[in-house]
Amino acid sequence: MDTKTIVIIPARGGSKRLPNKNILELGSIPLLVHSIIYAKANANYIDAIYVSTDDETIKNIAMQYGAKVIDRPEELSGEFEPTITAIQHVLETIDFEVENVIVLQPTNPLRPINLIKDCIEKFHSEGVDSLFTVSRNHHKLGKIIKDQFLPFNYEIGQRSQDLEPLYFENGLLYITKAKCIKEGTIISENAFPYEVNHIFATIDIDTQEDFDYAEYLYKKYLIPNL
Repeated sequence: MDTKTIVIIPARGGSKRLPNKNILELGSIPLLVHSIIYAKANANYIDAIYVSTDDETIKNIAMQYGAKVIDRPEELSGEFEPTITAIQHVLETIDFEVENVIVLQPTNPLRPINLIKDCIEKFHSEGVDSLFTVSRNHHKLGKIIKDQFLPFNYEIGQRSQDLEPLYFENGLLYITKAKCIKEGTIISENAFPYEVNHIFATIDIDTQEDFDYAEYLYKKYLIPNL
């Protein structure tokens, strides 16, 4: 069988700060379903879509929207369990060889339309083992040590537009060779940081305030285009 590129959406059931967040309805669609629909819209680049979960409700919703489900063991579903173990478990469970894994987090439900296409093309053209999305940070950052603020990326009085560029991992998308996943990493040493400066990159849902902001952006940018 030919090697394949698959999408894995890790979506466990437990959530402390925002209960049941992965199935909260954003625009009348459960949160994790946005990632499923996005992956299905890029079917030309993807061979299969898997949801890894320990939750029966999430499982039923994922199957209803056409994703395949991998039942995540309880020991890999704890609050402090890293994402990598769930991804590894999917690769260990499926019965065919995978070349590349695209990870879509359900907590990043809104993405630029061509992101998968552009990232896959960049991933192959750069010849790297992994790619992840980043965004430019425009804040004046510092540390507080012994009640004293110490600027980190600027000097007091410096203009914001003159800051040295800093970037943050925005969580929109990860692409990694399956061999790296098996070795225990999603972002390899030679990973390519793909810059995405889009309003959707500011969304990472973990609290009610995050969800409210995502809902605002969904209504503002997506509903008028539906």
